[in-house]
Amino acid sequence: MGEKTKRAIRVVALLPSAGQGKRIGKGARKPFLTLGSRPILAETIERIHSVSHITEIIPIIQERDMEYCLEGIVEKYGFHKIKRIAPGGHERQDSVYNGLKLISPAADLVLIHDGVRPFITGDLIEDVIRAAFENDGAVLAVPVKDTIKEADRKGVVKRTLQRDNLWSIQTPQVFHYNFMLEAYERAYRDNFYSTDDASLVERIGGNVKVIMGSYYNIKITTPEDLLLGKIILSLQNKGDYADRKVQNL
Repeated sequence: MGEKTKRAIRVVALLPSAGQGKRIGKGARKPFLTLGSRPILAETIERIHSVSHITEIIPIIQERDMEYCLEGIVEKYGFHKIKRIAPGGHERQDSVYNGLKLISPAADLVLIHDGVRPFITGDLIEDVIRAAFENDGAVLAVPVKDTIKEADRKGVVKRTLQRDNLWSIQTPQVFHYNFMLEAYERAYRDNFYSTDDASLVERIGGNVKVIMGSYYNIKITTPEDLLLGKIILSLQNKGDYADRKVQNL
């Protein structure tokens, strides 16, 4: 992207944060669990908020928590790029679609990032935005480190996959807004559901670029993830944190 394009580009960020938190503990409201001195969602928003290309942020929250999010996070921490909050849906796809419907057609790109993935960096966000602008979309990912086997329903191995070609997909995922909206609407017409936004673009012929992410860019889903997140945050606060690229690890 040239300098003129950079100044003109309009990116709206959707932060799906309406999950039930079943794997982290009964009754847990994941986005509002404390990480350091702030809720996980506040840490995530801070990273997204600092990127100049992002003109608006729309958190997607369970309806019961929307008022708390507005008062306890948006107003408390002064996140002025958040002007509205979308209600969560039955599935993640429904939640993201609720957010998509609030975006102005004037937006160039939509960035979708898990609200409980708080260690994203500005550099990586810029990388994936740049790649998305030049393609139909782009996603952050890291190479798979373990051997992956495909098994049948009985647990019997069918084949071992070639690890060199496998990636563990992260967020943010960024797409041209109009293309993303079309992908969602066609998915609903076809009664197709997926937990991955890029797969909706892929199924209508879109080309999605994989951009190298970071193993620190974890999604906090289990109690173990929360413990690891606190360690990462502690290292970050001490300055002992190399988070730019996978090769730094």
